[in-house]
Amino acid sequence: MTFCLNNRLVVGVSSRALFNLTKENAIFEKEGVTAYCRYQVEHEEDILKPGPGFALIKALLNLNNLSGQGDRVEVIIMSHNSPDTSLRVFNAIAHYGLNISRAVLASGASLAPYLEAFKTDLFLSADEEDVQSAIDSGIAAGTIYCDGDKEYHQEELSQIRIAFDGDAVLFSDESEQIYRREGLAAFEENEWKNACNPLPAGPFAKFLKILSDLQKEFPIEHMPIRTALVTARSAPAHERVIRTLRAWNVRIDEAFFLGGIAKKDILKAFGANIFFDDQEAHTISAAQFVPAARVPSRLRTEGSEIKEPAAVRVAI
Repeated sequence: MTFCLNNRLVVGVSSRALFNLTKENAIFEKEGVTAYCRYQVEHEEDILKPGPGFALIKALLNLNNLSGQGDRVEVIIMSHNSPDTSLRVFNAIAHYGLNISRAVLASGASLAPYLEAFKTDLFLSADEEDVQSAIDSGIAAGTIYCDGDKEYHQEELSQIRIAFDGDAVLFSDESEQIYRREGLAAFEENEWKNACNPLPAGPFAKFLKILSDLQKEFPIEHMPIRTALVTARSAPAHERVIRTLRAWNVRIDEAFFLGGIAKKDILKAFGANIFFDDQEAHTISAAQFVPAARVPSRLRTEGSEIKEPAAVRVAI
């Protein structure tokens, strides 16, 4: 019987986002693929430590034990490893009891075609090119920051906490471009004039919709997922955001309109298990306290405009 991915949250995660492979990646970069492969085979029985995405992935998989709708989350390893060098990753998956049985092992080839083939809703990776390809294909994706010296959380999470930036993440960068070209006053005037016009969808709009639908399957007093919007916007630019989320019929549990206040302390207080932002300065700062991933802009080809994926427009 064919396994169907429909009606599931499909998360693709690279081995370097799931486990701490800082040392191994350094070997690859300094000594090449042959030395890397040899090291991985020689250390197959050495269990890898959790990486920055480990706690989130473990908690997402645990939703399958809580939902009354059957398995709703599918996690797939998306890796540049070859089949021969992959055993160490699978040994670590088994060691930690993660219910991950499917994988793409591309031996260095691009992962982009397989992300679409597996109907991926979210892709977490430490590889910027892979993340860029995913975003250009209309898939929510982030380059997760990896600190090889950090001990990442591996205990059970009582609640999954996911935080998003607004412009260029949940929403398109249309308004942000006005700010960059014309300044704050022009940006605020545009948002005030368009307060009743929903913002166009950004790369994470569809993912937020899926999370919002998942939340509806759980009683409010035992909600395993909590979301937050953490944005540099402030009044009067807040109203358009609130009306947009209302128009999309999606749920955001907490919202922080910071008006330029640093995001890292808010994210620490919220206890984010992952934070998605398009600006490197914000993600690097946040990564001191919580796992953080940078969302790149979609690439534009000369003479053409980027359009929102049809799937996102339909979903919201």
